[in-house]
Amino acid sequence: MKLRHNSAFVRFWTASTVSDFGTYITTVALSVLVLVTLNGTALDQGFVNAARWAPYLLFGLLAGIWVDRFRRRTVLIAGDLGRGIVLALLCLLGVLGFLNVPAVMILIFIFGTLALMSDAAYQSFLPQLVPRPLLTRANARLQQSDTVTQTTGSAVAGGLVAVVTAPLALLLGAVTHFLSGAVLLSLKHPATNKPPVHTDGSLRRKIGEGLRWIYGHPRLRPLAWSSHAWFIGSAMMGTVLPALVLNDLKLGALGLGLVLSGAGVGSVVGTLISIRIGEKLGTGRTIVTARLIQPVALALIALSPLIAVAVADGPLDVQTYGPPTEWPVALWSAFAVAVGGQFLFWLSMGVEGPLEMGYWQAVTPDSLIARMSATRRSINRGMIVLGAPLGGAIATFSTSSVALWVAAGIMLLSALVLLFSKFRNANVEKDQLTDEEALTH
Repeated sequence: MKLRHNSAFVRFWTASTVSDFGTYITTVALSVLVLVTLNGTALDQGFVNAARWAPYLLFGLLAGIWVDRFRRRTVLIAGDLGRGIVLALLCLLGVLGFLNVPAVMILIFIFGTLALMSDAAYQSFLPQLVPRPLLTRANARLQQSDTVTQTTGSAVAGGLVAVVTAPLALLLGAVTHFLSGAVLLSLKHPATNKPPVHTDGSLRRKIGEGLRWIYGHPRLRPLAWSSHAWFIGSAMMGTVLPALVLNDLKLGALGLGLVLSGAGVGSVVGTLISIRIGEKLGTGRTIVTARLIQPVALALIALSPLIAVAVADGPLDVQTYGPPTEWPVALWSAFAVAVGGQFLFWLSMGVEGPLEMGYWQAVTPDSLIARMSATRRSINRGMIVLGAPLGGAIATFSTSSVALWVAAGIMLLSALVLLFSKFRNANVEKDQLTDEEALTH
């Protein structure tokens, strides 16, 4: 059965795409809200990002167990509607002038808690809609649409924020989550009627089963440790990049949206070639190669302010520049290097993403998928809680470029962990569970 003939997957794909579009609008709008509207620093941006992911650190190990007590679609719908309400409230408070950084952190913490539950349900719901042999292709389709929305959503958000301000742009993010929830309500499939999973044993035992599966598996263990380190570097990048574009290069909201759009273009290309490269090189070798490329891409972004200074033969003016038609040559040079770095970074991410997600799902029994997903995501996102303030602090007390160089070093370490482990020989076709094996767990 082809994926396009699976109507339930198509609806799930549609809901995911709409929600992803809102996510990228929200990302740009929040960065401008904190750094420009509220006159925050890179450290403030780091604290807001940490608040977004703190629920994964605090509640992540419990999320998979909690999700198992409900129908997965119900959790997904509630998560979408709840996040839409939070973003609408952020918009209202922003328009009324009642927002400050602590208030944003509180609301984003609630947003992150809802996202945690949705993520746990998302990863365990997909294998119920799609046969295991098609999981890698299904993840590739989902990531392809995610990359398209990353390109368009970031660009639209940049222009939208420049025209209607950051708080009002958040309202569009809210609408996309409401639409996603409505699409999921219309999804019909036997999996939507599947009763919640009730597993025996104490809470400690259930958490222990998820941990033992991840850190006891000979190939999942190095992948997990590598990902933990990677997320620290990624969190530093996510915090520092908006500060570099808005505060150092003075490109404004539209410039930030255009830089982030370069990431989307790279992801589109990467996801299109992901399966082909994975089949040729193998899952493990492809992911290792992609991770070795990422620190190089991050180093390019770190060089962009130096490129601007070199081309201008001196520091840039301190004001925020207007539309791209008014940018000087030095600024265009820095912009091109930053976009090139984003393109290369997310090209490698586009190649890696579907293969990694498909591998996790293919080798994990259905009864453990929710706990596996919530466990690894909670620890990975917990690394964001460490990395985001760290990146913001380094950028605030040093420079954005220095923070990005440190992030690149951490990502290089992450890649080397995989390179010198058994995971480099991982192959999803050879290592995946058959449907019969999955049912026996």
